[in-house]
Amino acid sequence: SNYNNVSSASGAGAGITFFSSLLFTELVPSIMSNMLNPDAIFSNNEMSLSDIEIYGFDYDYTLVFYSKHLHTLIFNAARDLLINEHRYPAEIRKYDYDPNFAIRGLHYDVHRALLMKIDAFHYIQLGTVYRGLSVVPDEEVIAMYDGSHVPLEQMSDFYGKSSQGNTMKQFMDIFSLPEMTLLSCVNEYFLKNNIDYEPVHLYKDVKDSIRDVHIKGIMYRAIEADIEKYICYAEQTRAVLAKLADHGKKMFLITNSPSSFVDKGMKFIVGKDWRDLFDVVIVQAEKPNFFNDKRRPFRKVNERGVLLWDKIHKLQKGQIYKQGNLYEFLKLTGWRGSKVLYFGDHIYSDLADLTLKHGWRTGAIIPELRSEIKIMNTEKYIQTMTWLQTLTGLLEHMQVHRDPDSQMILEEWKKERKEMREMNRNFFNAQFGSIFRTDENPTYFLRRLSRFADIYMASLSCLLNYEPDYTFYPRRTPLQHELPGWSDQLCTGTFRIPFLQETVQVK
Repeated sequence: SNYNNVSSASGAGAGITFFSSLLFTELVPSIMSNMLNPDAIFSNNEMSLSDIEIYGFDYDYTLVFYSKHLHTLIFNAARDLLINEHRYPAEIRKYDYDPNFAIRGLHYDVHRALLMKIDAFHYIQLGTVYRGLSVVPDEEVIAMYDGSHVPLEQMSDFYGKSSQGNTMKQFMDIFSLPEMTLLSCVNEYFLKNNIDYEPVHLYKDVKDSIRDVHIKGIMYRAIEADIEKYICYAEQTRAVLAKLADHGKKMFLITNSPSSFVDKGMKFIVGKDWRDLFDVVIVQAEKPNFFNDKRRPFRKVNERGVLLWDKIHKLQKGQIYKQGNLYEFLKLTGWRGSKVLYFGDHIYSDLADLTLKHGWRTGAIIPELRSEIKIMNTEKYIQTMTWLQTLTGLLEHMQVHRDPDSQMILEEWKKERKEMREMNRNFFNAQFGSIFRTDENPTYFLRRLSRFADIYMASLSCLLNYEPDYTFYPRRTPLQHELPGWSDQLCTGTFRIPFLQETVQVK
């Protein structure tokens, strides 16, 4: 009805009524016939697998995936450490881990104790700022930040950390989901009970507790004790490695996890002969320092996990090595970085230095990708996004009409557009939405993903869909001045959603 009103009220927008009748009868079915493949590999940078001779892998959330029980374990263990070692109130035990609260890539204002989503241009997405477990009103956010922009000097550092004056911490690791949730829960407890506290101390204590769950071996021992509960067995991991081996590719593993933990996990998902598939295995590498520190030598780890003291002159197949550094790694193997493709889930620790400083090709493992694409392929989502794009185009086209009737309808459309944006967010996560987009722009997470990863995919199993000489071509992303805008397409009768990705065809 709004289309009819604006056509008659302003005397403009010819063809809008006709378009509205076609919107759901022709456009939506057309889009649904050409949906995205959740098992595809997506490219940010042109790359041919025929140029790749050596494949490298991280371990956690790259070769191995964990069940939902792991994050609950990390949350509970860190919460108990807060109580037992940092003297936090025992009442925080009433908070349980909520797997649906946070998403990866969020920023945390250490001084204000606020968790939020920031876009590629450093703008806060209003409606996604949380103090504790409660959303902060937009007006309060704008007052605190003198708008919604976060200056560069306040953003997290290169590795997403809050350091050297940076007030923001970015959570990029999948393991950080329990940390964000625990921070929010403890903040909530203090706020609800009117307890005065220092947010900086809380952030540090939670960070230290989460760290201790790892370095004190709490997480490792629990997983090793009940490996079937915590590790998602996937025979496709072995299938990927076997396929690469069959095609004569060299393979290596560089992980921050300890030797016995990796060994038991790999035996479970790949088999007892897993080391035979790898030319080099490096544990407790301390990435990203591994890629930058030239001083640390390698140490050999024997079958009992004992560190040997002899000097390493060659990295031998079947052996496990600890620490070391990338420069020594390349020297001992004789491998060229341009022939290497390394896969990892952490955009900063795994990929950033390799692509910026060493010229390696990089592949990001983004497990959230598969579930988000499945949502994007639903009819409900496509209808919502089609209508949202339509409203945006109409607002742009009709804003020139200043008569009262047109202005009244424009305000109605703005209200409807805001409601539909909230609906779109709820498709993915009720608090923060998609990890890839804010209302208007790509997220800061996606910006870093696009910069540091040549290709990205939901899991390594996606490689099984491609031949070893396949070339990945990124879609040419239209610049704003290269194609007509949505409103122009609307008026000329070219009915399509701008920039909707076509389905990736895989073999």
